[in-house]
Amino acid sequence: MLDRLLKLNIVGGPLITTFFVVSAVTLFYLLARPLTRRWIITVLSATGVGMLAAVVIWFFVEVVLNLFGRPLSLHTWLWLAAVCVGVGVAVVSLWASNRRRKVVAVVSVVLFLGTGTLGINAGFGLHRTLGSLLGITTEKPIALPRLPSAPRNPPSSIPLWKSWMPPATLATVGRTGTQVIPNTLSGFRARPAGIYLPPAALVPNAPALPLVIMLMGQPGAPDPSYIAATLDREAAKNSGLAPIVIVADQLGDPTVDPLCLDSPKYGNAETYITRDVVNWARANLRIIQNARYWTIAGYSNGGSCAISLGAKYPDVWSNVVDISGEEYPGADHAAATLNEIFAGSLPAYEAQKPVNLLAARRFPDGFAIFTVGSNDAAYIPGVKRVAAAAKAAGMNVTYWETPNGGHVIPALTDGLDRAFAVLEPHLGLAPRPSP
Repeated sequence: MLDRLLKLNIVGGPLITTFFVVSAVTLFYLLARPLTRRWIITVLSATGVGMLAAVVIWFFVEVVLNLFGRPLSLHTWLWLAAVCVGVGVAVVSLWASNRRRKVVAVVSVVLFLGTGTLGINAGFGLHRTLGSLLGITTEKPIALPRLPSAPRNPPSSIPLWKSWMPPATLATVGRTGTQVIPNTLSGFRARPAGIYLPPAALVPNAPALPLVIMLMGQPGAPDPSYIAATLDREAAKNSGLAPIVIVADQLGDPTVDPLCLDSPKYGNAETYITRDVVNWARANLRIIQNARYWTIAGYSNGGSCAISLGAKYPDVWSNVVDISGEEYPGADHAAATLNEIFAGSLPAYEAQKPVNLLAARRFPDGFAIFTVGSNDAAYIPGVKRVAAAAKAAGMNVTYWETPNGGHVIPALTDGLDRAFAVLEPHLGLAPRPSP
């Protein structure tokens, strides 16, 4: 029962619709009093105070804490204002009212706060279930296929899509779950990683497949469902072939940003991803042991991590997918990052910026895909600069703007779709499109 509750869809569907409808009816009930001059002035005063409270909260969240790492969207601001006004109306409804109205007013405060939380979350869309919003994973540990005891053969020169013969019993979709990846070398406290195994990885004597290590945004969770949805669609077109995916946790605590670096303040996030996760993948997954078939991918905070780690470790990952990535680590709070992580050393900070990492060497075998929402004005210039630097460094670069994707869920889902449609022929999982 609890598991079903945690898996409830809170972005679309009956739950969020019910909250919206009940909140609207409750607000109408609270307002439905005789239109005396006093009541009209009281409601207008409550509205004004609510709007002022929304401004104060906005200033604290965006300017003081920079909690979301970017300006609050109009969608978020409208929900914030609506909640504050609704709570204001509920509070003034406690005076000069009967017991029933007082009870409704008290209950409505909780109702309005919950509805506002759901509305704001739906705008971002990253927490699709109640469990995800509460930080409780509903994914179960996934059983990994046994690795062959014989030595692994190097990848054939024949693309996998040509040599692969899918069995008649091939599953129609892949499988997701979690795995705890030991932090043996880093000591970094990461949450369990999300795992995606495509249909071709679930059959007896499965072929070795390409690997993707995916990093999500901040705040966020290592949720494999988004990339699984994209790769299930790709696998359906490619006889079950798609990469195996680890959605690793580069944050540990979703309220902080370790910048995918090793630091005394936030721990050894870089070592965790580049050593612990990589070593675990090599030892436990039926993957092609060749950097040409390995991809580091990420969204927002994870996108910045992806291009940074791809530039630092081209011997591990030849391919990068940067979806709406920040221009450089801590770009949204650069002054604080400079002081907290780099002890005020500007040269040390500059050395970690992707444009400078890319300028330091050539990447003739690199394959990089950059996507960003076409109306994401805060991120487009930075993504373009990093894409240009990757191209100048010799990478094969694709840049694409998601139509009206913003910096919310369509940017992620459409970016993933576009990225893997481009990437899978390069990985030998699909034929190259005709010129």
